[in-house]
Amino acid sequence: MSLIATLARMEAVSTGRAQPAATVRHRRLSDRPLVFVPLTTAGEAGAPLGALVGTDRDAPHLLVVPQPRDRELRFAFLSELADVVLPYIDTYADDVEAAERGETDPETGKRVKVEVELCADAPQLIVPSRAGVDFVRLLGRSMRFRRTAEQDPETPYPAPPRVPLLGRWLTHFGERARVPGSSLLLAMTDVLARHWATGQSTLEDQHLGALLAWIDPPPLSTSLERGDPQSASTGAEAALRAELARDRDGQLLCPPAGPATDPAFDNKLLAPAIERYDRARTALAAAEDGLEADDRLGDLTAAEREIRALVESRTRPTWDAVWRGLDLLRSRLPEAGQHVEERWTRDRWSFTGHRDRVLAGEPPQPRRDDAVTAANKLAAREREQARLEAQEALDDPLVMAGRRLAGEAFAGEVTEVVMAYSEGKRPSPRPLVTVRTDDRPHLGERAKVFRSLGGKPQAAEFVGYEKAPEDAPDDGSALVVLRVLDKMGRGKEPEEGSVPEKDDLICFTLFEHEQRGGAKLPDPEQTPWTHGGPPGEQVPEAADALTQEDVL
Repeated sequence: MSLIATLARMEAVSTGRAQPAATVRHRRLSDRPLVFVPLTTAGEAGAPLGALVGTDRDAPHLLVVPQPRDRELRFAFLSELADVVLPYIDTYADDVEAAERGETDPETGKRVKVEVELCADAPQLIVPSRAGVDFVRLLGRSMRFRRTAEQDPETPYPAPPRVPLLGRWLTHFGERARVPGSSLLLAMTDVLARHWATGQSTLEDQHLGALLAWIDPPPLSTSLERGDPQSASTGAEAALRAELARDRDGQLLCPPAGPATDPAFDNKLLAPAIERYDRARTALAAAEDGLEADDRLGDLTAAEREIRALVESRTRPTWDAVWRGLDLLRSRLPEAGQHVEERWTRDRWSFTGHRDRVLAGEPPQPRRDDAVTAANKLAAREREQARLEAQEALDDPLVMAGRRLAGEAFAGEVTEVVMAYSEGKRPSPRPLVTVRTDDRPHLGERAKVFRSLGGKPQAAEFVGYEKAPEDAPDDGSALVVLRVLDKMGRGKEPEEGSVPEKDDLICFTLFEHEQRGGAKLPDPEQTPWTHGGPPGEQVPEAADALTQEDVL
């Protein structure tokens, strides 16, 4: 945690309100996101109990599994989920635009630009917390290898059509969520915690109700008797009530749906309701005549309706909280701009690439990546993390202030510019710029620093510190001398605007704005045996055969 983040949390504790950790929104929010609030059975993460899902905040789709241990009911739940999610994805898969992409020419081996299709936009899935992201990944892993009756007519438990396709898409969303800066799959708690600092721990920030209580506590006029979990004077008190407050029946007033359920809800309400459902279903199966069957069907319907009401009572508060968080982000923070759009474009390329792989009939994602693929993924995530941190600092002065406090950047006023040239047959401009700064950057000998010039990084080299004049006041500032190295044009004289001028306020960073790619990894067939390659290379597990349900 940076020093400025620690200061913001201390101020939040002092004032009782969450403090801004950013001045702009660093994540892309779609105009039409798909919100998914899952609920799972306690003790069995892979057994869904129900969910609220949809793009309309006033009309969500309620999906319920009356008996989570019943495989057929779970498959019915997944089929209904596919009927909601896949059409939403299809609306983005068909709208494309022309774009250029660099590819290697197989004949010449040179990089050339080719025109390809790029989806004009991409879907966005939003879940309440980080545990919801893990559940999406778990659902994808459990579904993408399921066999349908068309694939294998003799399979004992065939999955409904399109369920394997939904698993492939959820797996892609889950994998993309691991890439820093991606916005295809977002956890609302992570997005809010990125932009506001609360007076509680990062673990407590994963409770959406408590997090919103710190950021946007309601007015004091809220009636305590109504059981509002946020009717408190400070964010800390409101968050405590959001976490612990219960009604007269001992149920949480603000169920987290995280996606695990509360033990009191499981024991007092859910378990008896499922038991009544099981008894009604057993009685219906044992009915001997039509009249008796009609009566017992009514009991079964009533028991199922009761479970649906219970699931909705646990998920609807979280559903409303997610939309409230979206409103806060949109109303209080403007989008950062160019860099957010750039990261969203990479999300669009990722979405388009997976769409093309599905349409081309490629098999589902493997259960385990080979050594080269895993190393490439790790390198890409490390590169994207460094790029994200740099871009957020460039977009947001509050984030840049944290880097300045850490000695990773400095800002100041230009006091002098002296034109100088490099040595050689064709001298190039290398002006010396003196900057007065109150910061204390960690500058080493000939260290490189960078500033943003027209959206591109301009490099400079640290020359040394200049001694302040004797008559200058001792205000603790320092005079840093830099030599500008590039982005000045090809002429003997620098282009206009490429060199700082006296009295300009500028900011230099010690970190690079663009990240370099690492060394090229060998092909899988050239991988050493120590990393799973030859000799004795294992044959990869065969993927399921392609069916019509696997195609958009």
